[in-house]
Formats: sequence, C-alpha cells, structure tokens
Amino acid sequence: MDKLHSLYTFIDLAGTFAFAISGAVAAKEKGLDVFGIVVVSFTVACGGGIMRDVFIGAIPPAGLSDWRYLIVSVIAAGITMSLDSWVKVFNRPVLLFDALGLSLFAVTGAEKALAFSSNNEVAVLLGIITAVGGGVFRDVFLNRIPVIFEKEIYASAALMGAVVVVLGHFWGIPNQWLFPVGFLVCFLLRLLGLKYHWELPSFSKEKEKPKVDV
Repeated sequence: MDKLHSLYTFIDLAGTFAFAISGAVAAKEKGLDVFGIVVVSFTVACGGGIMRDVFIGAIPPAGLSDWRYLIVSVIAAGITMSLDSWVKVFNRPVLLFDALGLSLFAVTGAEKALAFSSNNEVAVLLGIITAVGGGVFRDVFLNRIPVIFEKEIYASAALMGAVVVVLGHFWGIPNQWLFPVGFLVCFLLRLLGLKYHWELPSFSKEKEKPKVDV
C-alpha cells in the first residue's frame, strides 16, 4: 500500500510539474510579470486537482494542503523564466508539457476518485476534470478560448486515459500496468491529434445570405 501511495504521489507531482511548465511558458509568452507567471503556473498545475478533491470530499485539497505542490509549481516557473533556452529545446513546449500534464492527471484523477469510493462513471468524469481543469483556467486567465471548447482532440484524449484506468480496476488489472497504459493512450492520442490535425465534428451555422433589396 505504501508503494502504491508513493507511486501515485510521484505521478501526481510529475503531472503538476508538467502542467506548471505549460502554464509558465504560456504566461511568459503573454508578457506577464514574475508574480503573474507563478500564479498562472500554480493555478494550471493544481486547479483541476483542487476541483476533483472538492467534489470527492478530500478536504482540504492536496494542492492547498501539501506544500510540495506549491514548491513544484514555483520551481517549474523558475526553470521557465531562467532557463528559457532549455525549455525551447522542445518543439512548441506549451503543447508538449500540456500533453504530459493532461495524460498524467487523467490517470491520477480517475484513480483518486476510485480510491474515495466514487462509482465508475464519476471516476471517469473526475479524471477528465482533473486533466482539463488547469488548462481551462490557463486559457481563461490568458484571454484565450479554452482548448476543450474547440475541435481538437483534448478532453476526449483524457476521457480515454481515464476509461483505461476505470476498466482496468473493474477487471482487476494491477496499477503498475494501468498507469503507464492509461498515460500512453491519452498522450499518444493528444500528440497524434496535433500531428495529423484530428478534429471532432463541429456544427457551425451557415452564414446568412445578405438580403437583396428589390
């Protein structure tokens, strides 16, 4: 049990770091000051997890009660601000770190919901909320349309990662298999969707034809 808890904590902190990097990079690109970058970094990293913990009754939320989440977010923001050349080694770093955070939080969100006796449907939903909540906060803070409201494969990738975890628990598959498989399913779906421009169908209204005076 201690090993499982340590694994869960490590994965959760890894997701926090990845999302914090994505938030800090996006905030820096928008020209925010040091305080703004740290705030966006922390909010992106912990926003979804805080929402999940409130919903399942894990009060106070881990993102607020555990100092490690704040420290990881501050370190990520510091790395982004001081080692800009290192961060830019990655192609489009916001998307890469966002995909990492999305995938890690999809599996840990579903897992924690199940640990608090949520049913399978709620666990999947909370896995999605954990994964996409921070990204929504980031986009709102930076005055952008949240990614989950666009046609990209984003929330649906988190859905598949959470479903892998929930189905694996239902079938009795050990967590050491569920975490990497769920992560890879979500991560690959997100990256492939970006590479090949996969989109969900959208239904936009046809432009009204201009009226012609007779």
